[in-house]
Amino acid sequence: MSVAGSIRLFSRHIRVATRHSRYAANMSSFSTSPAPLPRLSLDPDVENHIKKTYCNSQVVAAIGKEEAERRFHSTIDRLSLPPGYTTVRVTTVNRTRDLISEELQQLLKKEYSNKAATCPPVEPHPVLPDVLLIPTTGPHPNLQHHTKEIMVDIHCGAAILRGAHIFAPGVLGATADVQAGDQVSVYVDVEGRCLRGFQKPYSGPRVFVGNGVARMSRDDIFSVAQEELSGIGVEMTSPLYGCPPLNDVMSDSIFLQNLPSTVAGHVLNPQPGERVLDMCAAPGGKTTHLATLMSNQGAVIALDKSQGKVDKVMTNARRLGLTCIQAYMFDGGKAASEAAVCEKDETSLGAPPYPPNTFDRVLVDAPCSALGQRPALGNKMRLKTLKSYPSYQRRLFPAAVQVLKTGGTLVYSTCTLTLEENEGQVEWLLNTFPCLELVPQTPYLGGPGLSGTSLTQDQLQMLQRFEPWGDNRGENAHPSDRDTIGFFIAKFIKRAR
Repeated sequence: MSVAGSIRLFSRHIRVATRHSRYAANMSSFSTSPAPLPRLSLDPDVENHIKKTYCNSQVVAAIGKEEAERRFHSTIDRLSLPPGYTTVRVTTVNRTRDLISEELQQLLKKEYSNKAATCPPVEPHPVLPDVLLIPTTGPHPNLQHHTKEIMVDIHCGAAILRGAHIFAPGVLGATADVQAGDQVSVYVDVEGRCLRGFQKPYSGPRVFVGNGVARMSRDDIFSVAQEELSGIGVEMTSPLYGCPPLNDVMSDSIFLQNLPSTVAGHVLNPQPGERVLDMCAAPGGKTTHLATLMSNQGAVIALDKSQGKVDKVMTNARRLGLTCIQAYMFDGGKAASEAAVCEKDETSLGAPPYPPNTFDRVLVDAPCSALGQRPALGNKMRLKTLKSYPSYQRRLFPAAVQVLKTGGTLVYSTCTLTLEENEGQVEWLLNTFPCLELVPQTPYLGGPGLSGTSLTQDQLQMLQRFEPWGDNRGENAHPSDRDTIGFFIAKFIKRAR
């Protein structure tokens, strides 16, 4: 059976197993058996808010209440599962995708030579010329449970489900007898109640994510301050889902990036020699992609409000050999100024703010509620926080529109599911900035936008919404386009008034 087919069956199994509780989002009701992974636990008000997005009156009128609710439940069911593929974006400034693919495949064969698991293939994406795909295997429900246990938090658990080993600082607890070289079972503390240094088998709500080999003893991990720890604490040898560990692998040639994020860069379509602004750039995945698409020619300005995040952007730029990126600690919402003067050098614009009509293209990958990210094993967001994002996102657009040249392209993207942060923002943009025209996107690998606003059906068809449940894609879509994170993309052209 294919990976996508296995996951579909697994999702159906989850729905049957939880039908008696009407999809109750309480992880504590699940055992710690290897499978299935429990449904994502959300604040009830937040879950109800998402349900209103998928089951709003316009959607129900179009497809019926039963189908609308099916799509909502399918979305929530999928959020705790990893995507069906690991997506690798290649940097093609100095090497071809084929050469990078061959090298990566050889490295994986070496990595898997001493493992029971079969080495996964590295496949080119059929549409995106700079993307490689590695299929996820699993779930593997028959893994043995060891008596020696490791506890990690939900963020580390999500990383494990995407192929990561456990770095020593990520270990929350370990049974008292764990020594280097021991076989251990790894569990996630889904409610954040396990105290660091816990040494008994944890009895609170937890999720099994696989087995590994301890590379440090319990004493090695907990006898020093957490900030002094480094190195791999547990090497995951039999994870619940099989994804290749790619940290620090070919770091000058590849970048792990969710498929829709890569699509957003192609939709913006920057050209060599242009001036491009990435208003919310950290950690630099999209920034470095834009620079690569420009063949490292022109200027990519990357802004973020945190110096640490700006440093991360530049670290990624340097390791990929990209020199056209300039990153600044600056509030993107203040990036425009009538009094600002740009440097005449096309490749060095200087620090923000910038005068009107400076940039050929602007990317607003806005801070969002991130409810489309997967796998997610827990989420403590409250409704008040969720509702705060639209107003925060809107404060970015006046500057984005002002610094964009007439005839220039603006792309807005999020990794969330809500109507207010996606289609609702498009509706607001079109009403607030008459100079913006919503236009079709290329490539188009997602599905149309969701009904529920004043946007017409023609306008909804110009939007790209990637749903975790994946059925909104065309029948010819590649499986990697269907089984991915939740994501949203809108594209605008700035016209003369």
